[in-house]
Amino acid sequence: MATNARFADRLRAWAWWPIYRIYERRLARQVATGPMPRHVGIILDGNRRHGRAAGLHAPEAIYRLGAAKLDDILNWSADLGIPMVTLWVFSPDNLGRPEAEIDGILGAVEVKIRALIADPHIRHHGVRVTAIGRREILPPALLEAIDAAQAATSGNDQMTVTLAVGYGGREEITDAVRALLADSAARGDSIADILPKINPAAIRRHLYLPELPDPDLIIRTSGEVRLSGFLLWQSAHSELYFCDANWPAFRRIDYLRAIRSFQRRDRRYGR
Repeated sequence: MATNARFADRLRAWAWWPIYRIYERRLARQVATGPMPRHVGIILDGNRRHGRAAGLHAPEAIYRLGAAKLDDILNWSADLGIPMVTLWVFSPDNLGRPEAEIDGILGAVEVKIRALIADPHIRHHGVRVTAIGRREILPPALLEAIDAAQAATSGNDQMTVTLAVGYGGREEITDAVRALLADSAARGDSIADILPKINPAAIRRHLYLPELPDPDLIIRTSGEVRLSGFLLWQSAHSELYFCDANWPAFRRIDYLRAIRSFQRRDRRYGR
């Protein structure tokens, strides 16, 4: 029965495909005439739900589906002229999951990052790969892959893809304050000297990537309506868009709808 139901779903999808293609092309033309976000952040949620619905059980197989979606995001963003994308891949909270699942997530991430090094799309679009997060919670093989990708793409300057791996917003702010205090202590500053120096500008200078602009738009997939600490410091004035599609099923049409929603908003930055 389950097989028959999936087959029926596929038939319905095929029947609607020509209509979706027409709508997608129309939406793309509409979006192309509006202002584009310079920096898009995406919370990649719904991998497990999608994998289980597809009949997958091995964690690495489930998360490789999500990792493969990175290629689409790179191409869609490049086509739209969006120069910066940050993808939340793994958080410290995820360490509470079963060990097999953690290994599956990080294994899929490592394989994908290594593939990026030789990916012709990376060279074609001039993509620089960067990463943020607590390195000490990541396995050595993944760290080696991250370092290799950053080194191999360091000369690219058309687009930046930042992978948030082992990243948590609270952890980033905590680490920034610690780094600020450590710098002051290294100069021999007293508490009286340090206190006036603790301000938003100083904390920002000590974030993982202080040169990365705040995200204009943050997208979360899977229907969950929360940020869960993603870019906690940087998201104060970000526009938010929540999409029902699970991450591996996220389509170009979903991305275009998110951009269109962004274009229709009046950004006031608290004013």
